[in-house]
Amino acid sequence: MKKIMFAMALTAILSASPAIAGVYDVDQDHTSIGFSVKHMVVSNVKGVFDKVAGTFTLDGKGQLTGAEATIDAASVNTRNEKRDNHLRSPDFFDAAKYPKIIFKVTAIKAHRIHYMVSGDLTIKGVTKPVKLMGEMVGKVKDPYGNTRAGFTATGKINRKDFGVNFHKLLEAGGLVVGDEVKLLLEIEGIERKGK
Repeated sequence: MKKIMFAMALTAILSASPAIAGVYDVDQDHTSIGFSVKHMVVSNVKGVFDKVAGTFTLDGKGQLTGAEATIDAASVNTRNEKRDNHLRSPDFFDAAKYPKIIFKVTAIKAHRIHYMVSGDLTIKGVTKPVKLMGEMVGKVKDPYGNTRAGFTATGKINRKDFGVNFHKLLEAGGLVVGDEVKLLLEIEGIERKGK
């Protein structure tokens, strides 16, 4: 009788936890960690980080169950060398002192292919909770026998919450650089083999 009750309890526990179908390593060459911020009130400057490493997990239904990423702050790229060097300076990311930007998921609410992610974002040694809205793009086998999966996510942060406090006013009013930063993530990963 005890064996039967133990087996039933174990079955209930396992069925309550979705099975992990795969762990995926972020494919840096097919991933974009992008941002957009107001410049002089009248336009948006867009950029990306060229170097990112991370993993994400999917359950048996192909839904996102976890993710974490480490971004090289010095890899910021807005297609303007002078501006990029300024962004690496203490006015912004202070990449020499704080070389890594880190994000780690803490909770996910999923509905079919759509989801809302809560996570901790660390910039310049300051960690704050953020929320991202996203969508699973899907899974596919590539020509080399790898399983690939991808998803997108968007969100907003206030740069000053993370100690990125560069502040310069225009003569007519308004900031040279806006406080709100829009985030756009396009993530592709390759499933680890030999599980």
